[in-house]
Amino acid sequence: MDAFYASVELLRYPDLRGRPVVIGGRGDAPVDGRYAFLRDYVGRGVITTATYEARALGVHSAMGMMKAAQLAPDAVMLPVDFPAYRHYSQLFKAAVATIAPHIEDRGIDEIYIDLSALEGSSAALARRIKAAVREATGLNCSIGISSNKLVSKIASELDKPDGITVIGPGDLERRIWPLPVSRINGIGPKATVRLQSLGIDTIAQLAAAPPDLLQANFGLAYARWMVDAAHGIDERPVVTESEPKSLSRETTFERDLHVRRDRTLLSGIFRELCVRLAEDLRRKRVRGATVGIKLRFEDFRIVTRDLTLPEAVNDADAIHRAAGQCLKRVVLDRRLRLLGVRVSKLEPDLGDARQHPVQLALY
Repeated sequence: MDAFYASVELLRYPDLRGRPVVIGGRGDAPVDGRYAFLRDYVGRGVITTATYEARALGVHSAMGMMKAAQLAPDAVMLPVDFPAYRHYSQLFKAAVATIAPHIEDRGIDEIYIDLSALEGSSAALARRIKAAVREATGLNCSIGISSNKLVSKIASELDKPDGITVIGPGDLERRIWPLPVSRINGIGPKATVRLQSLGIDTIAQLAAAPPDLLQANFGLAYARWMVDAAHGIDERPVVTESEPKSLSRETTFERDLHVRRDRTLLSGIFRELCVRLAEDLRRKRVRGATVGIKLRFEDFRIVTRDLTLPEAVNDADAIHRAAGQCLKRVVLDRRLRLLGVRVSKLEPDLGDARQHPVQLALY
């Protein structure tokens, strides 16, 4: 879905179309057309998403609102409304399923679809899907089509917004290889910088890189994956049904963040991850007894910590408290490039019945 949260908000506030708008925090909704502006914001909030007009000014998700205010002071600021986003998420997925039911759910605004068993060309199916989504939601989506999930993910970004991109024979070299290596999902900012230091800027250069050079700098497993990814190889199937053993939210930062100097920004991102994870748990009607964190430092070292609670939880405050305790068990002596929060040992959320046992009678 194209700028999903922001697009949902523009359905409610059509007068904001064409203007820079950011979504973030949980403030008050506009009243009588009176909007809040970034230039007036004071606090620790983090941008959840932004319209394309705001992105053109340098604003992006996970950016602190105070920094965003320096780049786009006249941008309108709207609070997040997850119930509305979940509603439109359900609508768009249901619309797709009427045409192509073999779907892998990848979150609130993204899915993978297996078209191989359907009649008609992939491009024609994509046009039907886009029309169905538009009719059901009033929103636009962009579709990337290829032989696998990795290349389709890249392709879906190439002609946004409202695009259809087909990567057929010869198109990998023509459309994918000229792109920067950072366009491959899984190659983050730090790996990009390291590749650039080796003279590898584009996906084509990564595809042609000596495997021993990559292995010496990234290790065998990651080097092997990068070579496959650069050649458009991805054997992962579209998974339509699975019982999750855990749920997580994580984000890779645009730049490595200093634990003390960027504490305000990190605190806001940390809180937002917990809030969004809690939303995921409640949407799937589960709760979990183990809360954990994942940190990736500037040197690519990954550290995880877990805490098992006496009772399963699915609310943001409880997750935040438990994850905070996990953080206290980590020596934060290097800059961070990734932060994640997860909940495992999942069980069905029985709602009020879980908290209030009822005396039953046997007959």
